[in-house]
Amino acid sequence: MGDGGSDRQLNVLGTPLEVCCKKPMTGFYRDGYCNTGPMDTGTHTVCSEMTDSFLSFSAWAGNDLITPVPAYDFPGLKAGDFWCLCARRWLEAQQAGYAPKIWLRRTNIKTLQIVPLELLKEYALDDS
Repeated sequence: MGDGGSDRQLNVLGTPLEVCCKKPMTGFYRDGYCNTGPMDTGTHTVCSEMTDSFLSFSAWAGNDLITPVPAYDFPGLKAGDFWCLCARRWLEAQQAGYAPKIWLRRTNIKTLQIVPLELLKEYALDDS
């Protein structure tokens, strides 16, 4: 898949994927959408609202999302930011009790290959 919402990938509800966040600019393709494609080996498809507890868990698990990395135009995240998380990392956080809330309409349908819809719905910020 290419870049951006022009590809019109689907969300977990089977409707066109909605933008996750443009400030900070998120997504594997840094287009604001949780689009995915062959190069996205981490499956960055879950549009999540960051929390302090999740960010601490993620850093502990080896993925520091708090510290800015200017070389990759990464501003660092804080509680309240929205970000396209790797589906496996979200599931790992859920199993450990740290999963952040998500937007179903902004979460890519490819997530369902890793996380069941019923589980995602338990953490939904939007209506299913």
